[in-house]
Parts: sequence; structure tokens; C-alpha cells
Amino acid sequence: MSPFITTHFCLLVLPAMSLLLLSCPFSWSHDSLPSPGCHLHPFNVTIRSDRRGTCKGTHVVFACVGYCESSAFPSRYSVLVASNFTHNITSTSRCCTISRDAKVKVRLDCPRGRHHDMIEILTAKACRCDMCRKSRY
Repeated sequence: MSPFITTHFCLLVLPAMSLLLLSCPFSWSHDSLPSPGCHLHPFNVTIRSDRRGTCKGTHVVFACVGYCESSAFPSRYSVLVASNFTHNITSTSRCCTISRDAKVKVRLDCPRGRHHDMIEILTAKACRCDMCRKSRY
């Protein structure tokens, strides 16, 4: 088989294979990859009683991470008139945020077993896509 035929064969087959791969649904088999959207995500938090970390404790808490759909579109004529034709684009934004939270107690251990303090912190229990508000971030 000559290199000329092989090259032409590859040039014909590669686009067809690319089109086939793009049209087939696929999913990640790796468990650590999150699915799209807004989800709870665990992380470790360490709390210290002072800068030196005299008493400290760790706990797993949850945060809301991910993304939500947002959109932008040309403003309606009534909006243009009301804004003196300066508000050309109207946008709607939704952010991934906590919809339900809970308090968890973290035990702060001190050196040489002197005493143990308990402190309450908040953790996310559920997430949702909601209107973005500056005061939340």
C-alpha cells in the first residue's frame, strides 16, 4: 500500500470519526468529577482559638459550589424608553447559593488536656440556584 493511498484514506476517515465521536453521548466514569450545576461540596475547616493555634479543632463542613444558568438579551422597547435608550441589554443572573443550613459543633482541643471548648459554625445542608445578591458574596 503506498503512502499516497494511506494519506488520502486518513483524510477521509478522520472527519467522519470526529463527527461520530461528537454526536455520541458520553459520561465521565471518574467519581470525583462533579456533574454540572449547583451542588454540596465537602471540605475540612480548622478553627483555632488564637493566632498561635493554642486550641484547635477540625471538622468537615459543606459549601455550595457550581454554576447556574444566566442569560442576556436585548431590552424591550419600554425599557429602552424608560432608560433614555441607555439600557440596551437586560440580563438575568442566578447564583449557586445555600438554601438550607445547619449548625455543627466543633470541639477545640487544647494542649496538655487543659480543657476542651465547643464552638458552633454553620454548614450548608442544601443548595439551589437563586437570584444573585451582592450581600451574599
